[in-house]
Amino acid sequence: MPALLHGLAFILASLLTAWPVGVLADKAPMRGVGEFTIPAWFKNSFLDLREDAAEASARGRSLMVYIGQDGCPYCAALFNTNFSQKSVEDYARAHFDALDINMWGDRAVVDVDGESLTEKAFAAKHEVWFTPTILFFDGIGKRVLRINGYYPPRRFLAALRYVAEDSAKGETFAAYLERVAPPAAPGALIDEPFFLRPPYDLKDTASPVVVFFEQRDCDECRDLHREVLDKAETRREIGRFRAIQLDRWSATPVVTPAGERSTARQWADALGIGYVPAAVFFDDGREVMRIEAMFKAFHVQSVMDYVASRAYRTQPSFQRFIQGRADGLREAGVGVDLWK
Repeated sequence: MPALLHGLAFILASLLTAWPVGVLADKAPMRGVGEFTIPAWFKNSFLDLREDAAEASARGRSLMVYIGQDGCPYCAALFNTNFSQKSVEDYARAHFDALDINMWGDRAVVDVDGESLTEKAFAAKHEVWFTPTILFFDGIGKRVLRINGYYPPRRFLAALRYVAEDSAKGETFAAYLERVAPPAAPGALIDEPFFLRPPYDLKDTASPVVVFFEQRDCDECRDLHREVLDKAETRREIGRFRAIQLDRWSATPVVTPAGERSTARQWADALGIGYVPAAVFFDDGREVMRIEAMFKAFHVQSVMDYVASRAYRTQPSFQRFIQGRADGLREAGVGVDLWK
């Protein structure tokens, strides 16, 4: 299993509160911090996930476990945008029992396997690198789906429908999305000058590799190019990688970092790529982490720096790394906007 993970979020309220006021006054500003409230319809639970999953199943529901943190702009978007839409909230309330876990919290949690631990230990155990991370469980505590980061409302509602209506059929989430939202008609992806040209042989490269899985006629892909990849700082970071772009549904030949011959579609299926655009990062022939949710420029740049600098080898917590990176930028007089 890759060390990942998967799709976005971050920065704690501690970014605003961990330093003395006098020191903060000398730093460049921090913008884009999220403000939100956990909805009242979330379950007031003792956080024994075995019991919660069984209770949800007895009511004909699934268990939805939200893992987030204070100040996270993507968590704010989940609650203030997604759950402000009546169709999304009504569907979630009708089909799920929802719990909230603070990835830095100290409340006691009993995991679905019976292990007792704190909220922050639970988040570490489940390799929560981005917030919000949402875990969906069936009545016996089997994980049905995991969302790593923020999905816009339409994609999020599709994920809810998959868990509530289709996951028991044995269909993967990627196959479900292909069926309910087929790929667009033939056309071109949005090109960038830093993408390597075929043939794509990613084996035995000394540089880290990033693979962008995209598709045609994709609003989120357009946002990625216009709002993230077009920024000068992103281009500086991506220059540290061998970067390729693949049509997630195509038969484009590729030799993976592990040396396997495949096609774009076969490789995406093997990786379990559901959400596009997705960016998967490799180093020394293995996957380090991936982004498979909506992501903004600061977060993409931070992931690139984390992998390219190989900080992941000595700092296993991406959240801690990004705190330090944001602090360093602000100390140098560079403002940080978490939502740009």
